[in-house]
Amino acid sequence: MAQVEVKLFNKWSYDDVTVPDISLQDYIAIKEKEKFRQLLPHTAGKYHARQFRKATCPVVERMVNSLMMYGRNSGKKLKAVRIVKHAFEIVHLSTGQNPIQVLVEAIVNGAPREDSTRVGSAGTVRRQAVDVSPLRRVNQAIYLICTGARESAFRNIKSIAECLADEIVNASKNSGTSYAIKKKDEIERIARGNR
Repeated sequence: MAQVEVKLFNKWSYDDVTVPDISLQDYIAIKEKEKFRQLLPHTAGKYHARQFRKATCPVVERMVNSLMMYGRNSGKKLKAVRIVKHAFEIVHLSTGQNPIQVLVEAIVNGAPREDSTRVGSAGTVRRQAVDVSPLRRVNQAIYLICTGARESAFRNIKSIAECLADEIVNASKNSGTSYAIKKKDEIERIARGNR
């Protein structure tokens, strides 16, 4: 019996998806293992049980989980899955590309490479520029994309799915109109000043 290819939402193939940044390949779970390919971004897995296990959570599901923020949305995973499904449709219509690939590029572009941390002893605190680990880069990029979509959809006629699609497309193009790219540039600029 021939093996059936698993596609996200029965539409988007995982085969042609590549991660352009070599440092993030281990932390964007997309197609290395068969379990990362899924029909729906809803595996009821315990990815928080051990350190670094969330790196094995499929990246589209991490996006869905990140959308379930702010009290009134917490726990509504099916609602978040529907939002991502609609957003992927819009991304495909506007770019003509595989939306999974566009999402991966958006995460790679929206991830800050340098940040500043507080270093201090005996009451004197100064900020020191540090490199950002690959897992935190992925976490931060997903958070910034979802936050940008949420803020632009608030008190707006556009739906959250349309705003999320715009944010993903703009971040994948490295466009200055994207919230994630703006925040990344701001974080890196502050870090440069604290070297």
